[in-house]
Amino acid sequence: MEVTTLDVANLLDGQLDDVPTQALTGFAGIEDASKGDLTFLANLAYEGHLYTTGASAVLVSKDFVPAAPMQDGTCLIRVDDPYAAMAKLMQAYGGEQADKTEKTHIHPSAVVDATAMIGQGVSVGPLCYVGAHSNVGDGTKMLTGSIVGDHCTIGENVVLGMRSVIGYKCTVGDQCILQIGATIGADGFGFAPTDAGFEKIPQLGNVTIAAGCEIGANTTIDRATLGSTILEEGVKLDNLIQVAHNVRIGKHTVIAAQTGIAGSTEIGAHCMIGGQVGINGHIKISDGTKVAAKSGITASITTPDQVIQGNPAQPIRKHQLMQLALRKLANEFTRPGQGPSTPQADSKPRH
Repeated sequence: MEVTTLDVANLLDGQLDDVPTQALTGFAGIEDASKGDLTFLANLAYEGHLYTTGASAVLVSKDFVPAAPMQDGTCLIRVDDPYAAMAKLMQAYGGEQADKTEKTHIHPSAVVDATAMIGQGVSVGPLCYVGAHSNVGDGTKMLTGSIVGDHCTIGENVVLGMRSVIGYKCTVGDQCILQIGATIGADGFGFAPTDAGFEKIPQLGNVTIAAGCEIGANTTIDRATLGSTILEEGVKLDNLIQVAHNVRIGKHTVIAAQTGIAGSTEIGAHCMIGGQVGINGHIKISDGTKVAAKSGITASITTPDQVIQGNPAQPIRKHQLMQLALRKLANEFTRPGQGPSTPQADSKPRH
């Protein structure tokens, strides 16, 4: 990264403090930054570090007013949203550390089927595999040990992390990222009970992931029984998430770690789901729903743009009132001399 503070301000449509233009060479956290680093202040809990940081430039909101002078050589670049602006810069310049091979490169230890189609500028790393009749789009990077099964379609500028797996007939759209160990297209959990035990139901569908999605490390997305398990554009999944067969997740929904989604459930667009949430099968969750961590969703959420919490999940204010009522009830039972009576032993001898 070799840019100036003026370059950054122009890229972000930001306002640069009236100080000389400085060179920037990298990114750092506000606590650890030194000369040449660019950092940001999005959470005012970290404001104290602004006045001691050694960074050459700090992204702040346009209405931010410093409470104290900063170190010499530190300038402010004012933008609408410092967090989003930092993300944009890291996308623009942080990728310079990655391999930017212009020509297709296939490592000698990789196996690529003769019928597979490999685009321009594709990098296929050590011990990778591309199956029969699969198509890998221009600019895609397959990192060590990643696997693309037979009859798969991988878009352009996709990153397949180490040991990630794309199963038979699955599709991944442009500019998606799969983190280490992500598994796309394993069989859904389908078994029919019989007198002799559980009979496996063949899982004949696939997984379709639209453009701009990111799948976290060791997250699993099962193929459909019939049809497709679908992630729409811009979905972001954290690590260790289970998405069962025939689930559909709407555009730009984000889901935190250790959430489990049972089969055939539909989650709307622009939802935000916290960690360790359990979601029942065959239900629908409306657009814009926000779910607090550790909640359990047992029935459809039909009203959009709600915040819900609890198990079973309900509107967050109702959940909070119930918790307060339970606490009050518990306090009543623990007061001295209160609560249910305890049978006293009979002091008279029994005959």
